[in-house]
Amino acid sequence: MGKVWFVGAGPGAVDMITVRGRELLARAGAILYAGSLVSPRHLDFAPEGCVCADSSAMTLDEMVAWLVEQAGRHTTVIRLQTGDPSLYGALPEMVRPLTRAGVQVEVVAGVPSFAAAAAAAMESLTLPESVQTVILTRAPGRTPMPDGERLRELARHGTTLCLHLSITLWPVIREELFAAGWPASAPVVVVGKATWPQEERIVRGALADIEEACRQADVRSQAMILLGPALGACQVDAAPHSRLYAPEFGHGFRSSRET
Repeated sequence: MGKVWFVGAGPGAVDMITVRGRELLARAGAILYAGSLVSPRHLDFAPEGCVCADSSAMTLDEMVAWLVEQAGRHTTVIRLQTGDPSLYGALPEMVRPLTRAGVQVEVVAGVPSFAAAAAAAMESLTLPESVQTVILTRAPGRTPMPDGERLRELARHGTTLCLHLSITLWPVIREELFAAGWPASAPVVVVGKATWPQEERIVRGALADIEEACRQADVRSQAMILLGPALGACQVDAAPHSRLYAPEFGHGFRSSRET
């Protein structure tokens, strides 16, 4: 019985996959990839004769059955999915039946979409003396939010919010953030298809008008929404500086210097 590797393909661009992930693809006997989200160009790394299947039209049971079957034939089987396997994926419900079937499983991290979006927009998600906490969450849709994780409750912290899977839920987002005390002028950055060649879109605006800006930019899916007080700091000279690099801040690699 071979091993199934859950590999994060990263946010989109083929060269954003990790070196470990690319090396695994290069020796894979079979690859099950999320064709609706992962670029098929990732399959160019696969060796000749590798069995490749698109999971877009499969149910969970069908995907697990495919992986078990291929693990009985090949040493290395890849489940290739977008972003990082630990975020908004089906990792637990796929690992459990594979383990019961006697299949070894290992996970390879991928570049998460929130990090890729921040990089594309040249934004820092944290800022000294302003915000030191990042909340990864989503607006409630077909999947309800657990108790205590309602968006307005999280937004009341006033920290950076990275909203996954929420680009079609602007009325809900506005209602929840307004209820949390956020002003209509709160800055918002939306990055559609971060790192995808010729498809990446970066939209900036305020909470009150960002929906229309996204519509005009045709950002309708696969988008990350960034909100919070750190946005725009790269363009503000008066933004606070990290104390780590201050002359008077000494540490194990540099002595403090009087100013």
